Amino acid sequence: MAAAVKRSRLRSAIVEMADDLHRLGIIDEARHKKITLRDVEKGAALPAEPLTGSDIRALRERTRMSQAVFARTLNLSVGYVSQLERGTKQPTGAALVLLDVIRRKGVEAIL
Repeated sequence: MAAAVKRSRLRSAIVEMADDLHRLGIIDEARHKKITLRDVEKGAALPAEPLTGSDIRALRERTRMSQAVFARTLNLSVGYVSQLERGTKQPTGAALVLLDVIRRKGVEAIL
C-alpha cells in the first residue's frame, strides 16, 4: 500500500512540474500532454495514428526487409503482413504500436 501512495505522490509532483513548465512556456501543449499521459494516467498511451496498406509497405521497404523478415521482426505472420500491406486488414494493438514506433523512430528503435 505504501508503494501506491508514493506512486500517487510522484505522479502528482510530475503533473505539477509539467503544468508549471507549460505555464512558463518552457514546454508546448503537445509535450505537456505527452508527459501527463505517459506518467499519470494508468494504461494511457498516445494513440497511434492509423496506417494504410501503402504506408505499411513503404515502412517495410524503407527498412529494406522482405515481408518474411519484417514479419519475424514484429513477431507477426507473413500472411498478416501481406494482408496489412494489401489493406484487407488494419493493424491493431501491439502491431499498430510497433508500426507506429517504426514510422516515428525507425526500425532500429525495436531491434
